[in-house]
Amino acid sequence: MNIQDIVSAIQEKRIRITDHADEEAQADYLTFDEIFFSVLQGEVIEDYPTDKPYPSCLIYGKNFEGEPIHSVWAFNDKTKWAVLITVYRPDPNRWINWRERRK
Repeated sequence: MNIQDIVSAIQEKRIRITDHADEEAQADYLTFDEIFFSVLQGEVIEDYPTDKPYPSCLIYGKNFEGEPIHSVWAFNDKTKWAVLITVYRPDPNRWINWRERRK
C-alpha cells in the first residue's frame, strides 16, 4: 500500500477511526495528533492487500518524543478515505528495531 494515500487522507481530514482504535489509543495514552504525526513521517512495515473490506497495512512511526507507534490503516481507493483500525505502542520483546516481528 502507498503510505502517501494515507498521509493525504490525514492531511485532508478524510479519516475514520474505529471504536477499537479509539479504545487502544486511550489504553496506551496516545493522542490522535501524535498518531497522525507518526504516520506522516512513518513507513509501511507490513502490507495486507487481501484484507476486507479494504486493503490495509501496518505503519511504524514515532511520536513527538521519538517513541515508536504502530498503527494499522485501511484505505478505500474509490472514496480516498483512510480508516484507523488499531494503534499501539509496540512491545520490544515482540519486535526487532520496531520493524520486524520476532520469531
